[in-house]
This record gives sequence, structure tokens and C-alpha cells, in this order.
Amino acid sequence: MFKKNHYFYNQNSCQSNKVLKQNTFMNNSINQSIKFSKFHGAGNDFIMINAINDQILLTEELIYNMCDRRTGIGADGLIILLPSDNYDFKMKYYNCDGKESTFCGNGGRCIAAFAHRQGIINDKATYEAVDGIHNVSVSLISFNEYHVELSMCDILSYKLEENSLLIDTGSPHYVKKINNWHDIDVNAEGAKIRYDKNISKDGVNVDFLLNEDGKIRIRTYERGVENETLACGTGVTASAIAASLWFGGNNIDVYTQIAKLNVRFDKIEGLFKNVILSGPATHVFDGIFIFA
Repeated sequence: MFKKNHYFYNQNSCQSNKVLKQNTFMNNSINQSIKFSKFHGAGNDFIMINAINDQILLTEELIYNMCDRRTGIGADGLIILLPSDNYDFKMKYYNCDGKESTFCGNGGRCIAAFAHRQGIINDKATYEAVDGIHNVSVSLISFNEYHVELSMCDILSYKLEENSLLIDTGSPHYVKKINNWHDIDVNAEGAKIRYDKNISKDGVNVDFLLNEDGKIRIRTYERGVENETLACGTGVTASAIAASLWFGGNNIDVYTQIAKLNVRFDKIEGLFKNVILSGPATHVFDGIFIFA
């Protein structure tokens, strides 16, 4: 059984369900359950778990199963809301492959909306994540719709070429300029770049950027999801900076497949500071995930 106020993370577990039951639960005959909420930010969807006061146990396999779109809840990733000694809360993010990952911008906005809905924060908060400290502002628009503004990390280095940008906006991204937004095979072309060791030995997320008469549109292949996602917050941020470097501007709307996000920043001698990512975050439903 679980003990209060302890957090167990088995990052290296690739065990079968049978082994998982034998090794992690004292009573195998009793089903276990986890309360969760489902949120999405511009179509980028996440399972949210509140562990501020309750102990939970998650393995890589369990996260994978929860995120499975056919046999689980279905999500691009899972986010745990944890207590912090110095800030309002701490965010821990896992991709749908079950592995802990780098920062997620849309997830970072959705976790703030989730914390607001849970009564943990008010309209403004500061929280810690894998890439550092983030300030956030949350506005309730309707009963399940939020507008969230999130501070991102300063961008102090990048590799710019005529048709590509390699940059880290909390997660590594390769932004590629394209001429046709609809016909590109995002999964095939994205996978080639994602696994290209000449670009990054650890792999990158890939954003395909089209400037359509001044309208910046992107499609993203996400590392860890290993597929195209409807949106990616760090990818939107990377694409906005790429657009600024290629076309100018410091307040840029970026259109994903189903929504518009905004990125604004101070551009100082080629560096990007006070970066703010803003856009919608939506509460979809609450539930209980039961597993043996």
C-alpha cells in the first residue's frame, strides 16, 4: 500500500504488469487507482496528477499505458504537480513513452491551469521545472477554458542557417523553413532529422515553419512522442524566434494545426530575453485510472 507524503519514481522500469504487481504493491488482489485530470493546450494533451499532498507510485510502463490512445486515457504526456520548498509548486513531465523529459511549454501552461483549478494557486504563481524557474499568469475565460501566459528561459545561444535554426527553448528544437505546409510528410521527414546524430547526438524535436504571407504556421514532430503532435509550446517558441531572425519582429503569433499561440520577447543584440508564451489551456475531463 502507499505511504503518505512519499514519492516513488521508478524511471528505469520496463517490467511487465505481472512483475510490476509483484514488486510494487503489498496486496496484489486489490486494484489500485490514480485520480487525474485531462487538459490540452492548443491540442497538445496531457494527463495531470496532483501529488501535492498524496503519495503516488508511477513506473515507466504505467505512464506509457496511461498515455496509450487505444487502451489507456490517451495523451502526448503526463505531468505531476509536486510540492516545492521554495516556490508554489514543482512540475515533473513525462513523454508518452514513459520517460521523464525536458521542459514542455504547453504542458507548462496546462499545469498552471490545473493548479489554479485545484485551488493551489491564484492568478499568478512561480514554479520550478527541469529547466529552471517559470512565472505564470492564469485567467479563467469560461468554466473549462483558461488563458495562460508563461515565462520561458532566456535564449543566449543558437545555430542559425539560411533555412534552419537549432535552438534550445527548454527542449531542443530544429526549425526548418518550408514552402508547403500541407504536403510535407511530418513523421517521415521529422524522424530523419530527429535521429540525425550530425544535428544532435541526443535527438531533437523538429518544427516545419511556413511563412504564409506573414502568417507563421508550424507543424511539429516531437521526440518522445515519436509522432506529429497538434502543437508544441517549446516548438512554437523556437519557431517564433526563428521567424524573428528570418523575417523580423518581437511579438509573433504562431499558428498550429488547430490554434494560435503568441510569443513575445525582448531582442537584445541577437539574444532573446523575457520570453513569454501565451495561449489557451483547456480542462477536458476528470477521471480515475484503475489498474491491477
